[in-house]
Amino acid sequence: MKLSDFDYNLPKNLIAQVPKKPRDHSRLLVFDKAKEKMEHKHFFDIVGYLGKGDVLVLNNSKVFPARLIGKKKNTGGKVEIFLHKPHPTPPLGKGRAKEGVWECMVGGRAGVGQEIEFEKGLTCEIIKNNNDGTWEVKFNLSGQKFMDVVEKIGQVPLPPYIKNKKTKKQESKDYQTAYADDKKVGSVAAPTAGFHFTSGLIKKLKKKGVQFEYITLHVGLGTFAPVKIDDITKHKMHAEYVEISKKTFENIKKAKKEKRRIITVGTTSTRALESAFSNVILSEAKNLVYLKAPRDSSSVRDGLRMTGYRGWTDIFIYPGYKFKIVDAMITNFHLPKSTLLMLVSALIGKKNIDKVYKEAIKKKYRFYSYGDAMFLK
Repeated sequence: MKLSDFDYNLPKNLIAQVPKKPRDHSRLLVFDKAKEKMEHKHFFDIVGYLGKGDVLVLNNSKVFPARLIGKKKNTGGKVEIFLHKPHPTPPLGKGRAKEGVWECMVGGRAGVGQEIEFEKGLTCEIIKNNNDGTWEVKFNLSGQKFMDVVEKIGQVPLPPYIKNKKTKKQESKDYQTAYADDKKVGSVAAPTAGFHFTSGLIKKLKKKGVQFEYITLHVGLGTFAPVKIDDITKHKMHAEYVEISKKTFENIKKAKKEKRRIITVGTTSTRALESAFSNVILSEAKNLVYLKAPRDSSSVRDGLRMTGYRGWTDIFIYPGYKFKIVDAMITNFHLPKSTLLMLVSALIGKKNIDKVYKEAIKKKYRFYSYGDAMFLK
């Protein structure tokens, strides 16, 4: 398939600049693939579409202020360092981690050997061009000391199409899900489908019997990097880190065997599940058993029982992909030519997505990170 197949025209006034308040009052477009039926609701109406036994899978990764603004040591010229992930991300990878070294994107005229100074005594040196749009950058601090400084001087990594800038405190609050886990810090972009959930809505769904399961995928370049080649099948996804606990694995496996719906919140939860379960086989007799070891994975077996999944995913889902676990998805409206748009096209079909987006534009839905939602089933 061609990249141009996933292009569409969106009026700029439909790009949401602020989140809806309350969050669950955003609009909700519901599309039933089997019935080819479309409905227009509000997100709080999702309670009527989910029922007892449904499994809702959410990404609990927490965003950190990954954008650092510094100055060249010699000239004072401005340089932007966008943190992507430690190199390699602990606790995985071969060999020992390089202390203080991060894979980053660099904005401004800077190359290998350039030293950069930030506030609070933080400095770095660009040490390698990875020739994929990222660079290896070595900082003078590492570990928790580094993260403490980043929390103080870093900026919230808002997408460039959000022009309505607010205080760092307000942006940090807005650009975070209500269920982000303080122990799961690592995303440089938010899993935005989760923005629509409030604590009150979650309580209503749990009371109705909806089963909540949390996984972790630290959002990075794999999610938001643009596709730059016309033949989308040749696009290479950047790897992102995934964690799924043993308990969650077993709960999802059990629900799948009982033919209960697995509903993901967002493309990141979808990719995490599809990637993890692609390496196991569901067996009545043997529980979860590896077919093959995932690349750079530290998942292990305890006899024939899976103890969880930790590993990297670079799975790229586009039309033609056969879903193994996911039955339905809650998601936002995505950018043209994005891998996210390709993923939802795979779930309900390209023609159906074209129909949904055309209707959403006609009905003036709000698009992208702070925009409205879809329930695709």
